[in-house]
Amino acid sequence: MRRARKMKAAALLLAGSMALAACASDEPAAGGGGGEGGGTATEELRVGLAYDTGGRGDRSFNDSAYAGASAAVEALDGELQELSPNDDASNRAELLTQLAEQGFNPVIAVGFNYDDVIAEVAPQFPDTTFAQVDGSNEDGAKGDNVTGLVFAEEQGSFLAGVAAALKSESAHIGFVGGVESPLIEKFEAGFVAGAQAVNPQIVIDRQYISPAGDFSGFNDPARGQIVAQGMYDAGADIVYHAAGGSGIGVFQAAASAGKRAIGVDSDQYQTVDDPALQAVIMTSMLKRVDNAVEAFINEFSEGTVEGAADVRYDLEGEGVGLSTSGGYIDDIQQDIDGYAQQIIDGTITVPTTIE
Repeated sequence: MRRARKMKAAALLLAGSMALAACASDEPAAGGGGGEGGGTATEELRVGLAYDTGGRGDRSFNDSAYAGASAAVEALDGELQELSPNDDASNRAELLTQLAEQGFNPVIAVGFNYDDVIAEVAPQFPDTTFAQVDGSNEDGAKGDNVTGLVFAEEQGSFLAGVAAALKSESAHIGFVGGVESPLIEKFEAGFVAGAQAVNPQIVIDRQYISPAGDFSGFNDPARGQIVAQGMYDAGADIVYHAAGGSGIGVFQAAASAGKRAIGVDSDQYQTVDDPALQAVIMTSMLKRVDNAVEAFINEFSEGTVEGAADVRYDLEGEGVGLSTSGGYIDDIQQDIDGYAQQIIDGTITVPTTIE
C-alpha cells in the first residue's frame, strides 16, 4: 500500500536547517518521558536512530534524518539514541538489535543498506515498531512491524536537470553518484531526463565514486572532488551530486573551477560552513527525509503507524523539490514550476532507470 503524504509548501523551505548543520554524535540527543509511545500515554517515547555510512555530520542524508527525529522527540518530550555503522558498515544488524534490546521504540534505519538486516532483525522483536528510510516494505516481506519511508527521487532530480540545462552556458553538465545502486540510479535517470527535456542535445557526463557493494563513495569527499574536477575540466559548467558526504568534494571542485554545483537531500546552501562553497551551490534537490522521519514518529506516538506498508513522498505531496536559497534559480522558477505541474498531472512520467 502506498500513500503520498501531503505537506505544507512552507515545509520545503528551510525548517530544521540549523539542526542539519550539527556535528556528528552517537550520544542521546534528548531526554524525558512525555511521549505516548505507540499510542499508550503511560509509555515513555524512546526513539532509536541507526544511521547510514558516515553517520551524523554529512550535511545531507543522515543529518536530515537527525533533524526530523530530534524535532519530534523535542516536541513529544522523548529520548533519542543515535548509532552509526563502523568503518566497513558490517555491524548494521547489531545496531538495530542493540536499539531494540535496549527498549527503544520505534527504531528507524536510515538508508537502503539496511534492506537485508532489517528483514532479519525486525521479526525477532515483534513488539518493536521499525521504519526504514529508502527501504520499501510494501509487500510485507521485512515483517508486519516495518514501515517503508520511500521517495520519488527521480521527480526532484528531473527538476534539477531542468534547472541545470536552463542555466548551463556550455550545454555541458555532469552527474556524480556516490555508489552505483538502483536507488542512486533513480537520481541519475531523473536528472538526465529533465536536462534532455530542455535540451535533447545537451552533453551529460556521469560517473559513480564507487561501484556496487562498495559504500565508501558516500563518505569520500576527496574522491568526489577528483571526479567532479574531471567533469569541469572537460567542459561541464554545472554538476549535480547524489553522493552523501562526498558531495562536499563536488562543491570544492566547483569553487576551484569557478563553476556551479547542485546539492542533494538537504538545502546544502544552508548547511555548508564555507561561504566560498555556499556561493557555488545553485540549488539542491530536496528529499524531505526530515519531514518523513518526524511524521513517522508522530504517527507512532498517536498509535496510527501501519506496518507492512510504504509511505511515499513525491512531488505532488512536496516530499521532493528544489531549494531556492541564494536566488540563483529565481529567473527560471516559472519554467521549473511548469515542468513540475506536468509531472504532477501525469503528462510527464519520469523514468527511474537509465535506458
